[in-house]
Amino acid sequence: MTDLQAFKSDFLKTLRDRGYIHQITHPEELDAAAVGGVVTGYIGFDATAPSLHVGSLIQIMMLRRLQQAGHKPIVVMGGGTTKVGDPSGKDTSRQMLTEDGIKANIASIKTVFEKFLRFGDGPTDAIMVDNDEWLSAFGYIQFLREYGPHFTINRMLAFDSVKNRLDREQPLTFLEFNYMLMQSVDFLELERRYGCLLQMGGSDQWGNIVNGVELIRRVEQKPAYGLTTPLLATASGAKMGKTAAGAVWLNADQLSPYDYWQYWRNTEDADVGRFLRLFTDVPLDEVRRLENLPGAGINDAKKVLADEATAMLHGKEAATTARATAEKAFEQGGLSADLPTVEIRAADLEAGPSIAAIAVRAGLAQSNGEARRLAQGGGLRLNDEQIMDGMRPVSVADVKDGVIKLAAGKKKIVLIKPV
Repeated sequence: MTDLQAFKSDFLKTLRDRGYIHQITHPEELDAAAVGGVVTGYIGFDATAPSLHVGSLIQIMMLRRLQQAGHKPIVVMGGGTTKVGDPSGKDTSRQMLTEDGIKANIASIKTVFEKFLRFGDGPTDAIMVDNDEWLSAFGYIQFLREYGPHFTINRMLAFDSVKNRLDREQPLTFLEFNYMLMQSVDFLELERRYGCLLQMGGSDQWGNIVNGVELIRRVEQKPAYGLTTPLLATASGAKMGKTAAGAVWLNADQLSPYDYWQYWRNTEDADVGRFLRLFTDVPLDEVRRLENLPGAGINDAKKVLADEATAMLHGKEAATTARATAEKAFEQGGLSADLPTVEIRAADLEAGPSIAAIAVRAGLAQSNGEARRLAQGGGLRLNDEQIMDGMRPVSVADVKDGVIKLAAGKKKIVLIKPV
């Protein structure tokens, strides 16, 4: 189906209208299945860190859209596949984690999904499973005999996830080469256990997903479908989930609700409508109104985006507090205990470090040179006073109400607290 307007199911119409669809393996069949009953679909998440970051949020939202349309989502935690590492879109091998490290990451990650999905035993309630349950149960010879004949090296080499890595003359280990087999077996196992018909993921997963679809259709002679989202970048070309200060983590202990709110508030003008469609439940009519607000009105739309995205992840109270903190700090020039705070030894402050060095320590710049250039351009403020000299010493005399307020540009404020 090349005409996306022809969709009849609420699920695919929603994905189309909100901008999630990149590729679908069998669109007419999937559309008919979604009209005819409950479709069970899954997305896998490897546990390479204690938290997912905002780059994974579009996948979580896809599962949310699936459930909102009356279907059943499965969250697959990659306890098994994390041991191998997905080569898609990467030039280097993934760092090998210990079993205990993977388990700890999964325990930390899994709490986020409860914010977006309803879990339970009902027909459309979400469930969470760990692919280590079946992948680690295979013996090597058994795995090869059972699944090896269904995959050809010629076919695997043709997929972008492998081809691009080899074209860039970057080594691809045999360990990583097995990843697409493992992901295909995941899909097959989920079909057998839960009647799972659909695997979703980012467009870099297309080859892995297609392999799983073909494996189920060949081995089980049953329908199976794949659907991918576009790989997201901002209007200026930056990768979603990455900022100068680091990754935008979803766990509150990795990134505060205030900093999460600020991330969305700082969205580029051209991205506001797209992000409202993808990352919030704001109705489409309201999205169209917000993205077309004239002039400075776009800033109001950004606040709505930040409010809605933060409330969904951290709760409405956290979003309200984050907004009030930001408005007090940026629009009213005040202080708030909810602003990010960096502690510094009072003895270190007595030595009179430069404002550039303090800015680096506070995460407002990556290096002293960058901080000095920021100051020269008028972008550094100390207690709301513009400081042009990056070498200007900071001392205990700058402490006001127990803290020093340091700002970079119009979007970042950190409180420096002597201890």
